Amino acid sequence: MDEADLSRIREALDAGDFARAKGLITSLPVERSAELLELRAMAAYGSGDLEETLTAYGELYRFHLDAGDAHEAAFAAVMVGMYLMMDTGLMATVRAWLSRAEHLIEDVPDSPVWAWLAAVRTYERLMCGDMPGTGEWARRAMDLGQRHGLAPPSIIGQVAQARVWIYNGDVDEGLRSLDDVAVELSAGNLDPLTTGQMWCEVICAMQWIGHHDRAEEWTEAMERWREGAAFGGLSGRCRVHRAEIMRLRGPCDAAEQEALQACEELRPWMRREFGWPLTELGNARLRKGDFVGAEEAYLAAHQNAWLPQPGLALLRLAQGRIDEATSMIETALEHPFDIPSKERPPSGSLQRAPLLEAQVVIALAAGKDDDARAAATELAAIAEKYQSRTLKNSSLAAAGRLALRDGRPNDAIPLLTEAVMEWAELRMPFDAADLRIVLAAAHRQVGDDRIAEMELDAACRALDDLNAKPWAELARQREPASATRPGGETEYCLFQCEGEMRTATFGGATVRLKDLKGMRYLERMLAEPGREFHVLDLVSVERGALPVNVSVDPSRIDAQCGLEVFDSKAREAYRQRLTEVEEDIEEAESQNDFRRAELARADREFLVDELRRGVGLNNRARTVGDGVERARTGATRSLRYAINRIARHHPSLGEHLVRTVRTGIYFAYEPDPRAPLHWTTRA
Repeated sequence: MDEADLSRIREALDAGDFARAKGLITSLPVERSAELLELRAMAAYGSGDLEETLTAYGELYRFHLDAGDAHEAAFAAVMVGMYLMMDTGLMATVRAWLSRAEHLIEDVPDSPVWAWLAAVRTYERLMCGDMPGTGEWARRAMDLGQRHGLAPPSIIGQVAQARVWIYNGDVDEGLRSLDDVAVELSAGNLDPLTTGQMWCEVICAMQWIGHHDRAEEWTEAMERWREGAAFGGLSGRCRVHRAEIMRLRGPCDAAEQEALQACEELRPWMRREFGWPLTELGNARLRKGDFVGAEEAYLAAHQNAWLPQPGLALLRLAQGRIDEATSMIETALEHPFDIPSKERPPSGSLQRAPLLEAQVVIALAAGKDDDARAAATELAAIAEKYQSRTLKNSSLAAAGRLALRDGRPNDAIPLLTEAVMEWAELRMPFDAADLRIVLAAAHRQVGDDRIAEMELDAACRALDDLNAKPWAELARQREPASATRPGGETEYCLFQCEGEMRTATFGGATVRLKDLKGMRYLERMLAEPGREFHVLDLVSVERGALPVNVSVDPSRIDAQCGLEVFDSKAREAYRQRLTEVEEDIEEAESQNDFRRAELARADREFLVDELRRGVGLNNRARTVGDGVERARTGATRSLRYAINRIARHHPSLGEHLVRTVRTGIYFAYEPDPRAPLHWTTRA
């Protein structure tokens, strides 16, 4: 290996051609050097191989340790901790590597490595919900970064300090600091990794308190930066933020596609936070009225150890499963979300605010007025503390709903009217339309049916424009026709599952059949006639991942649904992390730090679950084949078997499905538009 080889690798990395850089490194003779190991880590991260990134930095740590260079070994250890923190959320293993770094430089207080270590410690504390600790380490990161002329640690500390101020209710101070950061990021003075991560951070801070206009502005800035600059998981994170804004502005078709692509891009990177894009996908689908798709996404998020609330509870309410919705929202409030995350408030009132907003609606539907009143009172206090227009309007809407329930429609009308106008002013049309339905009920209660019909019609038209027709249908409470009629009128059809049995009504005839996997695929298609479903989207509910309908690398896709299967290197890395977690638990218990020990045990549980997914009987690795093709073959076989079973008991429905269901890589149900059908697939 000579300087020319290293130069070609650097040129490929500078150009963002990470695959080429990785290939150049692989083609070199087996030789270890500090520079080559660092280049290998950068190439691996850019090309989507997180485990190789961590392995390379781990080898770099041992290389410097063997050479007796404690300073460089400490820096490599900090890098391992930083990448573990960014993409795995395993705080126990992060602490293990940071402790190694601290031990190596504990006698060198002026080492610049302390600036980087403080920056990573800052976010380790933030993600664990220790806000005082976050502020302390953030100030150290800023001070040490400035002292040693290191901009990234200083900026990281500044963003974290701003988030602490916002969390504590000093919103103006936090916003001023974040505005300064945004200017620095826009100037392009920082490296791409720090720039992308900090754009994500400032946007998350705005989402915490519902400052969606500023979040939108910064998301657009991040999007402009992303083109040609983002690498690793940064592009996917940017997509999630775009999906969040698109969902609020509506319609949600583009938001759904953006969230799907984010899921696809983030799968190689995120471990415990993968539920974040999945939940956003569920949120977009819920607003479209795609209840089946929303449920798939939310359950997938739950399977990935994420709390998909309040979305899943609101979905259950829309499905008429009020008891489940009530139980879910109460549990979410009583047992706070405890997975380390930068994307959601780690604890406290900001974490509770969206749950409380949903609880008002759900509790009123369940007749638990006292619970609704308590939730509205707490929400009002949070809105007052953070002075957010979004939070204040959520509180105002809650007050209007309660006034209506209390039999005070004359008090409810001005409250609800003001809230509707504010949602419109905030450019949140779905929220405005949803609340307008409640306003219509208030007008009807005072006997003004004409105004009530006007409000209801305006709400339904808005929902139609937002491509949220199922919500408009629920609002109008239409009763569909019960039989086929001439003249192009809609026929009412049913395809519902209750327990292990499924009821099918078509052409005036009803049958009950045992439910099958293929019938669940069919239900998904009947709910959205004409829509093309990628086969991996259809089968995703079986295992909890939701790939997007774009080209996928079969070598990284499980035969069933697109989950990455571990190779031997990844399995060994997970086992090593388990050892580090056990050490962290032991150390925490020896120091009587029970909170830290509890978090570490959660890390251990997650790692054990991950290993179970990647390792089969007798410690054999779970293998993959041609994922897309095997999924297509399996889904087609299941679907055809189900249709044949239906045809035996309901020949006319079987014939209809044979004519209208299309299979392949994309599946679709395409009925004749001249004979419209209305399928009800959920109770």
